[in-house]
Amino acid sequence: MHMPDDNKPIGWWLKEVDRLLEQSFEQVLAADGLNRRQWQLLNAVQGDAPVAVAIKPFLSGDPAELASLTAPLTARGWLDDDGLTPAGEAAYAALAEKVQAQRRRITNGIVDAEYLQTLDVLRRMAVNLGYRPANGSAA
Repeated sequence: MHMPDDNKPIGWWLKEVDRLLEQSFEQVLAADGLNRRQWQLLNAVQGDAPVAVAIKPFLSGDPAELASLTAPLTARGWLDDDGLTPAGEAAYAALAEKVQAQRRRITNGIVDAEYLQTLDVLRRMAVNLGYRPANGSAA
């Protein structure tokens, strides 16, 4: 069996893919003057929860961190205490299209079954290493 020259262990590939994903999304978002954390905030506030509640899972607990994410979006007129403003909703929709296009580029040539199988393998490896989903099930 011929092994490719770039036959690295899974840990190397996980770190490399993570690094490249972060870099690629930062580039997409930077074109609109945003960072990935701000994108996560915009994405999180799509529901009915107040901004501070919706974004809490992404924060360390420092109130200044929330302000550092929300202040630039509030200054743009995209966000208020209740969530996205109409301008924010329009900006979010445009950004979501760009993010979806980037996701399609990243998964180009990967069929759905391969992608789902990869997720399943990584999920099982995480469980083997001690990961426990929030709902407590191991599946």
